[in-house]
Amino acid sequence: FAGLADVSISEDIPVEGEITVPVGSHSPDEDYSTLDEPVRETIMRDLKAVGKKFVHVMYPKKSSALLRDWDLWGPLVLCVSLALMLQGGSADSKEDGGPQFAEVFVIIWFGAVVITLNSKLLGGTISFFQSLCVLGYCVLPLTVAMLVCRLVLLAGSGTVSFIIRLIVVVAMFGWSTLASTAFLADSQPPNRKALVVYPIFLFYFVISWMILTFTPQ
Repeated sequence: FAGLADVSISEDIPVEGEITVPVGSHSPDEDYSTLDEPVRETIMRDLKAVGKKFVHVMYPKKSSALLRDWDLWGPLVLCVSLALMLQGGSADSKEDGGPQFAEVFVIIWFGAVVITLNSKLLGGTISFFQSLCVLGYCVLPLTVAMLVCRLVLLAGSGTVSFIIRLIVVVAMFGWSTLASTAFLADSQPPNRKALVVYPIFLFYFVISWMILTFTPQ
């Protein structure tokens, strides 16, 4: 443009304004890490999370509560508790129930792994550890059934005792199966849900059979 070359800006004219790049506000929470919190708060937070998952299992419904924040602490506690309560029952071996403790661990963990692999092969969208979390937490009703059966056996081991234990075990078996399928149903293809539910049914049936046939030495 003609004449622009003759236009000059005086050095005395001040340049106003801030030449800064706007950034988001920095929150003190961004600097917070679990490494900075006391051990007691960490333990209490984890215990509350496990307790909430127990509540979700006892009141099963279609929810992502067990899938969103998965952990294996609850399944480990349930597995150890169930194995300890089954320990000391009748067995072919005359030792102090050692094989039974190992047997429970093999059935629960190996069975959960097999069910998870089956789900993945059938096109399930759930992750490996999420499936282990759900299957492990849903052992809770059967653990309660084992506790009730041991209390019933303290009063005797007659026909009435067997009927009570049968009713309790069947009810808790159905509870565990329904709870696990409620959490895992949405992650499976609609036309293959039966192929996923059947191994879960066998998984909890074997555990229920061990509880029902338990008789103290």
